[in-house]
Amino acid sequence: MTLAPYACHPETSRGRLFPETMSTFRSPFQRDRDRIIHSSAFRRLKHKTQVFVEHEGDYYRTRLTHTIEVAQVARTIAGTLGLNVELAEAVALAHDLGHPPFGHTGEDALHELMAPYGGFDHNAQAIRIVTRLERHYADFDGLNLTWETLEGIAKHNGPVIGPNAQGSHSVADPADMPYALAEVNAQYDLELHTHASAEAQVAAVADDVAYNHHDLHDGLRAGLFSEADLMELPVTGPAFEEVDRLYPGLDPSRRRHEALRRVFGVMVEDVIAVARNRLEASQPQSAQEIREMEGPIIRFSKPLYQNLKAIKSFLFTRMYRAPSVVRERQRVTAMVKDLFPLFLEEPSLLPDEWHADIARAQDRTELARVVLDYVAGMTDRFAIQEHERLCRAGAA
Repeated sequence: MTLAPYACHPETSRGRLFPETMSTFRSPFQRDRDRIIHSSAFRRLKHKTQVFVEHEGDYYRTRLTHTIEVAQVARTIAGTLGLNVELAEAVALAHDLGHPPFGHTGEDALHELMAPYGGFDHNAQAIRIVTRLERHYADFDGLNLTWETLEGIAKHNGPVIGPNAQGSHSVADPADMPYALAEVNAQYDLELHTHASAEAQVAAVADDVAYNHHDLHDGLRAGLFSEADLMELPVTGPAFEEVDRLYPGLDPSRRRHEALRRVFGVMVEDVIAVARNRLEASQPQSAQEIREMEGPIIRFSKPLYQNLKAIKSFLFTRMYRAPSVVRERQRVTAMVKDLFPLFLEEPSLLPDEWHADIARAQDRTELARVVLDYVAGMTDRFAIQEHERLCRAGAA
């Protein structure tokens, strides 16, 4: 496929921190994608929470199935716009590697526990994983990804610092940047004041498309709301009406699927249409021009964005803060708040392969960050098992 001039071209990649011989059969971004897929952190996503704790049901999305859906959407949008599909896919596959057990609940608990030691941010933790914590290669720690993939992971949601900083991972003062990101950026300037490439922006929007779609599906399956509720919302209501008009009396399960796939299509088609219009108007001639724009080139239209805000508000009330979900959030928060202090006071409880990192820690902050790396890497099921073994047994 011919790449657009504003795409990231593999032959002009800024390269890797540790130089490597070019692959005979794969582009640099294909190689990044493959390394991410083969990483330990990627495999662990299969037992990490999306919304429902991993063991609650086989049909609910996990962090891994969510990631695969994001990558699929990213490939579709990137390919349609003449962008580098391999880079968009690599960023999409890596974007959630830093999530701890129990999803955003676990992240909130760890951020509170780490407040004296530099806090916790899952996006920065993803960078730490791919640059330091994956230790499989003879010549370097991490995956030695290209600059473009690292940049995409770091700022796919927008600039982290500077006048255009935006999104949940941005900071007003560069001094407040998450330490995990600051350490890498000091070594390998990711230009955190600019937007990411169009490919990384595609991965960010694909994330929104995927979770807006599958959280509706999972919420329905969990019985937290009904199809009748969704008939009252923008986007979802018209989708159900169209299905009912075309397929009167359709089986409820098929009706649900047909409606939600239309919601999915509305979001993807909107993003592509907006991007085409903005690209035609601005005529960028390089990936760097995309980065230096004042706003993102890949985004929803304003009308759809407002409609999606209404859906997100509905999901927040009826799903993310549903009594059953809140009870589970409280239960798993207590687990994280038991495990982290225990390991911090007794680091010898960490597995043997972590003892060298513990020995290198110069102070309590460095030790806390080692413990964080261990706890954040846990899967839901392993965290539950370790809590049962170390905390419940001790209480007995």
